[in-house]
Amino acid sequence: MKKAFLLLTSALCIQTALLAQNAPTLRELVDSALQQDATLVQQKLQNRLTHLDQEKLNDIFLPKVAVSGKSGYLYASAKLQSPEIVIPAVANIFPGMTLAEGYLDNNLNISGISVQAGAEASMLLYSGGKVKHLKEANKEKDHSENILMEKSREDVIASISKIYDQFALLNESANVLQKGKERLEIMKKTADKARGYGLITPYDHKKIELAQATLDSKIIEFESKKELLTAQLAVLSGIEEDRIMGIQPQLKPIQFLKGQHTISNRSELRALDHAIKAVDYKIKAERTWWIPKVMAQASASYIGLYNNHIITSRDIIPGAVERLNWRPDNLQVLPLVQAGVGFKWDLFDGKEGKNAIARARVERQVLESKAKDAQDKLQLNQANSLSNYKVANAQIALKEKAREIAGTALSNIEKEFRYGTKKSADYIEAENDLENAELEYQTAIFNQRRAAIELMRSTQELDFNKL
Repeated sequence: MKKAFLLLTSALCIQTALLAQNAPTLRELVDSALQQDATLVQQKLQNRLTHLDQEKLNDIFLPKVAVSGKSGYLYASAKLQSPEIVIPAVANIFPGMTLAEGYLDNNLNISGISVQAGAEASMLLYSGGKVKHLKEANKEKDHSENILMEKSREDVIASISKIYDQFALLNESANVLQKGKERLEIMKKTADKARGYGLITPYDHKKIELAQATLDSKIIEFESKKELLTAQLAVLSGIEEDRIMGIQPQLKPIQFLKGQHTISNRSELRALDHAIKAVDYKIKAERTWWIPKVMAQASASYIGLYNNHIITSRDIIPGAVERLNWRPDNLQVLPLVQAGVGFKWDLFDGKEGKNAIARARVERQVLESKAKDAQDKLQLNQANSLSNYKVANAQIALKEKAREIAGTALSNIEKEFRYGTKKSADYIEAENDLENAELEYQTAIFNQRRAAIELMRSTQELDFNKL
């Protein structure tokens, strides 16, 4: 039986070692999570749209060429209604005459196949400076979006490192409970002998069994929490749960001395600064509404009429010029070429430009208000982070002292229990005190790491190497 137990223990140790070798590092977890994070993915896509807008602005001065054409049946009818026409006499050459109203009335009908084709090219030569300012505004927007992505990356690092540290806290807590379980096993053997000699009551003996069952329950609880954290890391990073189960992180305090940066280095403030500059360029762009825009334009066209029939309903001049009944094979106009430079000058645009400038100015005021509010809150956040970091360091020293006292107390009571001067209840109480002190010490380290990370983030100085 003992040999089988040793073999099983060896197999578990080998399996644990293999899992640990294949386990992802914190760096791998963070890198994978950065690729998976939905917020970052959306920000990158939005930034891609900004780049496309910039390309569109860069291409606005390129020539645009279009070719068009159409063909179909043409029918046109024009009706002439003549008034009374008086033709004065010319000396003795022409005696003069009067044409009565309606004398020259006629209908002209044209029918046939119509063909039109053409090519047109146009190119913006001068936009009044609007395109230039819009390009600068777009560049500032791009800077703002990239800076906000820095904050999102920090958020991901902080989130993954917190879960990683929770994993470490659970491992350390499980070790504490395992050591307590081993001590209780030893004390149970002592209690078994003492009960055989009648030195302790069955009730005292049952208390040790209850303490063992309680520890087993806590260990199962910690394992359940570990499975939940494993699932979280798997979802956030996309790494297999089997690999994550093998990580064996350790909790160590983060030593961080306040750096040289201030809150002005925070991504929120820098992003808002670029956003304000973008609005300034937008205002400049809107102010160009009244400046003339110049464009070059050229076109070449062809017009053709085929199988035509041109007729009039009556003689053009009764008794003098007969009615028209003409069937030309084709009539063509080729080439019809036009080239030149044109301009557009908006003298009054219905106050659209003025309203656009007003809206942009209000947008700037909103951004300035946000920047002021963010600066105040970040200032308070930095002071709070520094205070929490100092308190967290003091708590580690306090909990470490409490752990030493609880360890000494348990050692003394253990000796007294062996000599029969202390009851099992006293030993279990001391054991619980030591376990709590150990767990509180590990929790204090966990809290210190969180406080240190938040202090680094308060001035945008998060150093992954310190994690």
